[in-house]
Amino acid sequence: MTSASPIRTDAVVIGAGPVGLYQAFQLGLQELGVHVVEGLPHAGGQCAELYPGKPIYDLPGIPACSGQELTQRLLQQLAPLRIPLHLGQIVTSLQRLAPDRAEPSPRFRLATDGGLAFECDALVIAAGVGAFLPRKVPVPGLEAWEGRQVHYRDPPADIWTGQRIVVMGGTESAAALALQLADGGAADVTLLHRNDRFAIDAELDERLQSAIGAGWVRLCMGQPVGAIAAADGRLEALEIATADDRRLTLPLDLFMPRLGLNPRLGPIADWGLALERKHLVVDTEGYRTSEPGIHAVGDVNTYPGKRKLIVCGFHEATLAAFAIAQWLRPQERVVLEYTTTSTRLQRLLGVGPG
Repeated sequence: MTSASPIRTDAVVIGAGPVGLYQAFQLGLQELGVHVVEGLPHAGGQCAELYPGKPIYDLPGIPACSGQELTQRLLQQLAPLRIPLHLGQIVTSLQRLAPDRAEPSPRFRLATDGGLAFECDALVIAAGVGAFLPRKVPVPGLEAWEGRQVHYRDPPADIWTGQRIVVMGGTESAAALALQLADGGAADVTLLHRNDRFAIDAELDERLQSAIGAGWVRLCMGQPVGAIAAADGRLEALEIATADDRRLTLPLDLFMPRLGLNPRLGPIADWGLALERKHLVVDTEGYRTSEPGIHAVGDVNTYPGKRKLIVCGFHEATLAAFAIAQWLRPQERVVLEYTTTSTRLQRLLGVGPG
């Protein structure tokens, strides 16, 4: 379902990873209307989701910077331009609009799974390796309780107060969530994993083992094979298969699997754009795809000599912004200006005369 009134803007950027955020910044410097749409509930993309605390050593002028720190720096840089970020919204459809002969009309209409719609003249796909979607638990019928008792994303804190909660997974996010819930008012917390070994750092593992030893978190080793419904239709328990071929019943009120994320190109693959091994084919002048008005930057694109580095994505975003500005203003000359000397750019960034 989409909103009744689409948001009208010059350009939409799909993806709020580092390259997507910098793309929005560069488009903002061109004084174009921009909206950013991101499937994750936070900005930062792969950097913030997969390695938020790990250092990045190859950013110009920054000897070391974590994924989370880079995200915060980019958001701070973007802030003066007041570009809206629509988080937790996956773009599900792209519609080409027929030009209105009476008056100018947008070229594209986008819709998201959260009910938003956008109409724009230019689109930049900065989706990285794809939308990061939670890995689902392969238990038949479990999807019926998604969003009510089964949560692949963190629900509001008031939902879990006083509840019996099962967290599933051997990931850092699973361990951290179990500890958070045990300390945050849950009545009972069980961490479900196939064994007692976790893919987490030593400090987190020490905290987890301490919580298990103290009884704050219970460890259940096995795999869910069935869902048990109560008479009123609620999810009442999981059927667990253990390594020694036993079957256990694990009662719960809420189930929070944290099995990691699965990157998928998703609906973008069905938009009729030229693809090569699940990457969008672009030129290297303006990083245009096979369709005028649609550009692709960062890990989602491919071209001769492509290198999947953040710094390369920043370069692509800069050239794409100039190309889009020229595309939308064909009668004007897009001038190269420097933030060091341009009073226009300094005004936009709030660092020069008003």
